[in-house]
Amino acid sequence: MSTTPFSLAFGVGTQNRNGTWLEVFYAQPLLNPPGDLIQAIAPLLDYAGGNQAITFTTAQASQLAEALKTVDASQSALLTRLAESHRPLVATILAEDVALTSTPEAYLKLHLLSHRLVKPHGVSLAGIFPLLPNVAWTSEGAIDLGELAERQLEARLKGELLEVFSVDKFPKMTDYVVPAGVRIADSARVRLGAYIGEGTTIMHEGFVNFNAGTEGPGMIEGRVSAGVFVGKGSDLGGGCSTMGTLSGGGNIIIKVGEGCLIGANAGIGIPLGDRNTVESGLYVTAGTKVALLDENNQLVKVVKARDLAGQTDLLFRRNSETGAVECKTHKSAIELNEALHAHN
Repeated sequence: MSTTPFSLAFGVGTQNRNGTWLEVFYAQPLLNPPGDLIQAIAPLLDYAGGNQAITFTTAQASQLAEALKTVDASQSALLTRLAESHRPLVATILAEDVALTSTPEAYLKLHLLSHRLVKPHGVSLAGIFPLLPNVAWTSEGAIDLGELAERQLEARLKGELLEVFSVDKFPKMTDYVVPAGVRIADSARVRLGAYIGEGTTIMHEGFVNFNAGTEGPGMIEGRVSAGVFVGKGSDLGGGCSTMGTLSGGGNIIIKVGEGCLIGANAGIGIPLGDRNTVESGLYVTAGTKVALLDENNQLVKVVKARDLAGQTDLLFRRNSETGAVECKTHKSAIELNEALHAHN
C-alpha cells in the first residue's frame, strides 16, 4: 500500500434507484494525505490499496471519526457529521493520479480543481465523460433522467413545483464549493471543476468550464473553455472565446499570461505571454498568418501565430483596409495595452 497517496475524500452523494452514483459532494478533499491517515482508515474500510471508491455506513462513519481523532481532527469532525447522513456515503482513495474508473473518482478530481488544490491540467481526467451521468439538476438535487417524470408528478400531486435548472453531465461549481475572494454574477455559468483564483470577477456573460480557470485577480466577461488558464490581471472581453482543448492528459494547456486583454468577441488558439492584447472581434488560431510590424508599422515578415505563442508584450490587430492580421511588439504594444486597461 502506498504511503503517499494522491488524494482522499469522504463524501455524501446521490444514487438512483439502481444504486448508480449520480454525483458526490466532498466537503474537505485532501491532496497527498499522510500515510498514517490511510493506515488508520484502511482496516475499517477493508482498503488494500489502489484507487477505490468505497461505500460506508453511518455506523462506520462514527468508527472512522473515532479512529482519526488523534490523526486528523478536521476529518474526524467531518465524519462525525457524515454519521448523521440520510444519503449514501463514500470514501474515495486515489493512490495514484491515473485514468478515472468511477463516478466518485471523477467528482473527487473536479473538487480538487475547484478547491484550488490542483490547477487545470494538473490532474488526469482521462475517461471522465462516460463516468459522469447526464442528469437533471433540480431544486431537489440531482435526479436520474429515467426517474424525473415520476418525481415531477409526485411534486405536483403535493402542490409543489420541481424546478429543473439544467440537464447536463456537470453541475454548477457553487453548489459544491465557493472559493474565497471571488465574485460570480451568474453561478450557472461556472462548472464544477473550474479553478477560480482569488480576486477573480466573473460577469453575467462570463463562462468558465471544468479543467479551466483563472489565476486571479482579473475579470472574465467571455468564455474560458476547457484547457485554458488565465493569468493574473487579465481581462477577457464580453463574448470572447478562448479555444482551449481538453484531453484527459494529452493536449497542451492554452495559458493566458498576466496582464492580458482579449477584446469582445475575440478568441485565441495559442498560449499568450504576459501583457498581450487581442483586438475585439479577432480570432487568432495557431495557423493564422500574422504580419509582424516594426515600430514604424513596416512589415518585417509574415509568420504563423503559433510562432508567437507565449511571447510577451504583443498587440494582435486586424488591418481595417487589407484585413490582414498584424502584430506589433514592445513599446507601442505596451502603451496601448496600458491605455486599454485604464479605459476598462
